[in-house]
Amino acid sequence: MTFHITTQSTCCVPNTSCCDGYPVAIIGAGPIGLAAAAHLQQRNIPFFIVEKGDVADNIRSWQHVTLFSPWQYNIDHVANQLLTATGWQTPIQTNIPTGAQLIDAYLQPLAALFEKQIFTHHEVIGISKEQTDRMKSQNRAQQAFQLVVETKVGIKTMKARAIIDATGTWGHPSPAASNGLWLRGEQQAAPFMTYTIPTDEQLQLYASKHVAVIGSGHSAIQSLLQLVALKEHYPQTTITWIVRKARIEDAYGGGSNDELAARGELGLRIAYFVENGTIHVKTAFTIEQVRATSQRLTLKSQTETLAVDYAIVNTGSRPNFDFHRELRYEADAITEAVPALAPLIDPNEHSCGTVAAHGERELRQVEPNFYIVGAKSYGRAPTFLMATGYEQVRSVTAYLAGDIEAATQVELSLPETGVCHSGVGGCC
Repeated sequence: MTFHITTQSTCCVPNTSCCDGYPVAIIGAGPIGLAAAAHLQQRNIPFFIVEKGDVADNIRSWQHVTLFSPWQYNIDHVANQLLTATGWQTPIQTNIPTGAQLIDAYLQPLAALFEKQIFTHHEVIGISKEQTDRMKSQNRAQQAFQLVVETKVGIKTMKARAIIDATGTWGHPSPAASNGLWLRGEQQAAPFMTYTIPTDEQLQLYASKHVAVIGSGHSAIQSLLQLVALKEHYPQTTITWIVRKARIEDAYGGGSNDELAARGELGLRIAYFVENGTIHVKTAFTIEQVRATSQRLTLKSQTETLAVDYAIVNTGSRPNFDFHRELRYEADAITEAVPALAPLIDPNEHSCGTVAAHGERELRQVEPNFYIVGAKSYGRAPTFLMATGYEQVRSVTAYLAGDIEAATQVELSLPETGVCHSGVGGCC
């Protein structure tokens, strides 16, 4: 089945001769994908959104977690305008939402504005140029994009004149093994391991057990704090924090100097529980083997073997490029970020607040009119904030509208700190 929205739009994609009425395709109905929809709608550019699950499905998996950024950084300004026009009330800007509140108070009302353009339970399994594979160059720029989409009723083909990939990296975790490989032992240990911040239901499995948390980003700290709360009710619970860093202090972040108070507070709280012995720390622990017996899990480094009941692995996420294979795209060899972004977001040099403003020019791919935005544009780098993604899609949609001046005038004001990770990402 082939599907496309025909329009009478005269808005051509810059630098191409293709203006055949196809809409822009947005992949992913999370915060950044929905913000892209808001900007396209404001500019009267036809679009559709495909989402493999429900709206904001990735956030639903961590809806119990409180963000560290207040509402003022979580709402796109054009989305705010569109919603306000319907009578929607902007949340108090200084309040900090949970994932569930982000969905209920903002993302669901925003998605409702695009009800006819959103196709949920539509998973993109491949993208190419129409009748043109990756190898062919002749007339490539004039060919529409062709999305092959798996739905509940079978395979569908959808066509577009531009692609905005806002699928993020959530759901594609990095392994516990320090070499970054998914080793067979870790795969076989799946019943004893989780790669997300545990829910209340999952926490009950850990009561009075020995649980290791692997990772040094804010996801790991969130998991540790939930285990500390569990230990108050089940004192026999043992918590071990495993990091690759030589100094645990390097994992605490900006503390009282962090311009996002909630983010700094996480580091201060976790430092207290380390210092009073509630949390046992293993520094410079590089995991080489993961093995599971019928009852326990073994984590082995070069110098030490640790036996635990369960492990929570919060070592970050990585992008999935599988459905891009027939497009001409590039990713940085180290970070897997969009290449021009890589030197701007290197986590060894930058925090969330020190990433330079960037837009369409930096996000531009070899394949014209194909863009990777949001957390996925950062690859494995953990320094992404939603406000950054909102500025990205503002610039990209301006370019697609032919407003080159607006596309090149990128500005971004973010809270700064010496160390910064995303609230539900982070690496070791």
